[in-house]
Amino acid sequence: MAKHKVARSVVVDAPAKRIFDIVASPALHSEFDGSGTVRGTHFGPDRLERGSEFGMDMRMFGVGYRITNRVVEYEEDRLIAWRHGGPHRWRYELRELPEGGTRVTETFDYSRGLPAFYVLMGMPAKNGRSIERTLERLKAAAERDGA
Repeated sequence: MAKHKVARSVVVDAPAKRIFDIVASPALHSEFDGSGTVRGTHFGPDRLERGSEFGMDMRMFGVGYRITNRVVEYEEDRLIAWRHGGPHRWRYELRELPEGGTRVTETFDYSRGLPAFYVLMGMPAKNGRSIERTLERLKAAAERDGA
């Protein structure tokens, strides 16, 4: 694992396109978010692409707020990453497996900016747990939607 990145993976019994369609839809983010901070979409397109901006209603530490994100990496059905005002990124990589299913890797990349701040705040461990819950929920949604 690269320094200043937290990543987890799961194999989903679904094609990459179905999973990507979920992740690329801001309106669905609150349904699979495992952190409990994403509450809903404030603005944005129905489907994300490189350069898209989308706003989310958030809640952390009992305080509601809004945040604007921009898609900074994008490969249809394979890769999407976004960031907001902070330098860190949330990234989803999808790789279809020869034996079937798709490996989905979510990464919290805090290598840009002030990595020591994120470590001091306990974000790597906290985000690791949140990523695990997110991937469980994303897996359930993709497998359910294909049934």
